Amino acid sequence: MTPDTAPLEYQFGKRRYDFAARTHIMGVLNVTPDSFSDGGRFVDPDRAVDHALAMIGDGADIIDVGGESTRPRGTTYGEGADPVPVNAELSRVLPVIERLAAATDVPISIDTYKAEVAREALRAGACIVNDISGFRMDEHMPAVVAAAGASAVVMHMQGTPRTMQLNPTYGDLFAEIIAFLRDAVERGRRAGIRQILVDPGLGFGKTMGDNVRLVAGLQRFRDLGCPVVVGPSRKAFLGAILNLPVEQRLEGTLAAVAACVLRGAHVVRVHDVKEARRVVLVADAVRREMPPLN
Repeated sequence: MTPDTAPLEYQFGKRRYDFAARTHIMGVLNVTPDSFSDGGRFVDPDRAVDHALAMIGDGADIIDVGGESTRPRGTTYGEGADPVPVNAELSRVLPVIERLAAATDVPISIDTYKAEVAREALRAGACIVNDISGFRMDEHMPAVVAAAGASAVVMHMQGTPRTMQLNPTYGDLFAEIIAFLRDAVERGRRAGIRQILVDPGLGFGKTMGDNVRLVAGLQRFRDLGCPVVVGPSRKAFLGAILNLPVEQRLEGTLAAVAACVLRGAHVVRVHDVKEARRVVLVADAVRREMPPLN
């Protein structure tokens, strides 16, 4: 059985998802004042929960809650976002996760690289930890996820959020990212995490050309034997291609979503769920008529 046809059925709380059957949608919920795309819009917990429920109504399969911006330092984003203390991050995410978990059984993901934040978010009702550092920034993260019986998304990032876009370079783009993700998966499995997804990390320590190449070769990450998550939504590489600011990148995002689906994504992480779902439905229909990816 090839990675393209292997069963990929994951249980998240009360919901069971077959990632081999269709492309799933992860809706982005930033409860931060300074995210590059929507900072400040959902800092109020009531407004954040309402937006999450609206995304679920539009077709989101997972809601990804983040309390710290990863806006990088560089020519596009200036000085970048400052790291957030644990208590501040918790004060942002916990009220939202608690209320959202009481209102829906749609899986909630906590977007954090801090084990302490993950621990409290999982207690509050999250069941997935989305770690942008692939377990590199907090060595306690795998044990925390495993102890809660939770799942993890491990992402590749070169450097740190503040430094990743200063001068990203690779000797072999795919080989290095695949090796990083394979190591992260192995760390998670050694700790006892049973369900792991992988994310090549578009925009996290990559040039515009790197990001385009990763989308074009996305199927290579399926060889890791885990569902592949990809987040092209409103990213700077789309702005560079289109020469447009972040608020005008919807069409570029949707084109990237379609390309990601056709090249093997199992989950797309997006801000604009309604529009992305329509694109995914069409792209999935085309994908089913294509030969197996190799």
